[in-house]
Amino acid sequence: MPRFSVIVPVHHVQGYLHACLDSVLGQSYRDLELIAVDDRSPDGCGAILDDYAARDDRVRVLHLEENVGLGRARNAGMPHATGDHLLFLDSDDTLTPGALRALADRLDETGDPDVLVFDYARTYWWGGTRRNVLAHVLAEASASTFTAAERPEILDLLMVVWNKVYRRDFVEREGFTFPPGYYEDTPWTFPVLLSAERIATLDRICLYYRQRRQGNILSTTSRKHFDVHEQYARVFRFVDARPALAHWRPFLHAKMGEHCLDILSKPDRLPPSDRAEFFRRTAEMFHAHRPPDGRVPAELRVLEGSYAGYVLRRRATRTGRELQRQARTATAARAVRARSLLRRPLDPHLAVYSAFSHRGMVGDPAAVYRAARELAPHIRGVWVVADEERATSLPPGTPFVLPDTPEYRRVTERATYFVNNVNWAGTLVKRPGSVHVHTHHGTPLKYAGADLLDKPGARLHFDVPQMLRRADRWDHSLVANLHSELVWERAFPCHFTSLRSGSPRNDVLVRGDEERARATRGRLGIPEGDTVVLYAPTRRDYRRDGLAERIDLARFAADLGEGRTLVVRLHPTLADGPARGLGLSELHRRGVLVDATDEPEVQDVLLAADVLVTDYSSVMFDYALLDRPVVVHADDWDAFRASRGAYLDVTAGAPGHVTRSYPELAWLFASGTWADEESARLRAAFRERFCAYDDGRAAERVVRAVMLGEPLPESSGDPGLLPAQTAVRDLLAPS
Repeated sequence: MPRFSVIVPVHHVQGYLHACLDSVLGQSYRDLELIAVDDRSPDGCGAILDDYAARDDRVRVLHLEENVGLGRARNAGMPHATGDHLLFLDSDDTLTPGALRALADRLDETGDPDVLVFDYARTYWWGGTRRNVLAHVLAEASASTFTAAERPEILDLLMVVWNKVYRRDFVEREGFTFPPGYYEDTPWTFPVLLSAERIATLDRICLYYRQRRQGNILSTTSRKHFDVHEQYARVFRFVDARPALAHWRPFLHAKMGEHCLDILSKPDRLPPSDRAEFFRRTAEMFHAHRPPDGRVPAELRVLEGSYAGYVLRRRATRTGRELQRQARTATAARAVRARSLLRRPLDPHLAVYSAFSHRGMVGDPAAVYRAARELAPHIRGVWVVADEERATSLPPGTPFVLPDTPEYRRVTERATYFVNNVNWAGTLVKRPGSVHVHTHHGTPLKYAGADLLDKPGARLHFDVPQMLRRADRWDHSLVANLHSELVWERAFPCHFTSLRSGSPRNDVLVRGDEERARATRGRLGIPEGDTVVLYAPTRRDYRRDGLAERIDLARFAADLGEGRTLVVRLHPTLADGPARGLGLSELHRRGVLVDATDEPEVQDVLLAADVLVTDYSSVMFDYALLDRPVVVHADDWDAFRASRGAYLDVTAGAPGHVTRSYPELAWLFASGTWADEESARLRAAFRERFCAYDDGRAAERVVRAVMLGEPLPESSGDPGLLPAQTAVRDLLAPS
């Protein structure tokens, strides 16, 4: 008896079917059966399914004699299921790598609940990926099993069948089946969740929900959307037949109203001629199932009126939004005119700071700010932070402003000094006499600025002309080595001065701070005496979402063995996307590894690490300052360099050993080679080249040179050709 029965209804999806089936059969967890139901598909799906069944004995194919629709095709597959748990997968969607292993582990952990709800991400036809916006509900409910009454927020998730695993004997005991119709998921999901005595959640993306450009059933303009009324009628009949569930009627009443109004608001759902009828039927059903106390949420009271009233309200809402937009535009225009007529002089004692698009007091700007408070206390520093939540992370008493507010405009109009590691918004006008200091994010390995013009893979994410216009405001560009100086002056052909200061944020690495390292280890829950292996990958420009899972993190953590803790820190651009939901968060929760992505300062994580494993992240240049082992995992170096471009061949001049496959990486740690004499020799050569200006006084040097006007000592570095101009062949150029 297999652990999972994966039921896949199939109809007219031959272009997506291979990906769907491969995502199931290619799982590392193999204790499954796949029941594919050919719903009289008019294309080549039937033949594709038979071919898979001939090659893999875990596949069983049912060919229906007539097209019965999605729900009843699932019903046809259920009697053939022999697995402990049922999983329904639509034939244009895919399981994520490692999904079944994660589901099996979570089922074991929670004692095989009736239902396990897992996370998903939408994948769009144009290449984008977006995680379920209510993923936090799954994380917050992960402590133990529960009922819907104990955690009603579970019913706020998308009411679909495919984001759940069901214990088969629970489904059979309750007699759950799918009705015919468009919205067959609704009368399945509500009864299932309301009946389940034990529900568990898994905060991991286990499924990619494909958003097709055309052909999506629910995005088709048709009268079939009227089916939603009958499906909710089925839900109410289910509740009526079970007196113990009567208290759910007000909740379901509101859900029904919200769902129907949402369908009505979508321009691509109902034919225009049928919209009034749909409203009337919704209003009739809303009235028929109104709770005994008569209470109706304010946003649903429109269903107590007429369709004409609904239309007027919608128009009024749209008009109000447009008027607000016009008012904001007019106000901004008047403010610009007023500022151009009467501008106060610059304040020589005012500096404005920002880091990572207003994320908070971090990075190089934070180090400069702290040095300025000590060396130039007469200069008042004000931080720009994205919102009030970010402001709470600032030290108490730190002055701050929010973007696009009157306070922000007043500060940025009068400040003399501007310190940032990301370009300021295009609306910020550089006034004569102001001084802009750009700190960058670190030593450049990947192409940047004007060099991206020849790299179409990288240009997906960048508006290069706008980037250069914003860089025209720079007065000083901070550099930590001659390589950086040469690269920035080539990549940003603008009128700035390179300041050979070193990297202010790395002063703490040069000086070393064992107490800070111990505090970070304690905060992350790292066992005393463990060797900390930090894995810090960068984003990939050959993937639109930037995410490329190069290493099986659970396997790597296990292969490292006892006494070693794997710490993972994702690239900042991936921190809020689906990357963590694809297993990282779940592995962190289970104690398999430590997710340090949310640590505000990367330098704290570097201090706590005994060895760095990275690919092409600039964090390797920072970590080299600690003179600790580095391993470069370069299994996709050719693809990375071809899509993004690189200023040096990191595989030829790495700060440590280079691996090209996972077995090589695992052997390196199993054998102890990661910290051998050759590793130290490579690191020494790397440090000599890229750590030239970092001496622990970079922040002080910037403050003295820029804010106090003191001379900066000259560097003895000799200019030379960029490595990219001499040694690295452009993989996209003709040979």
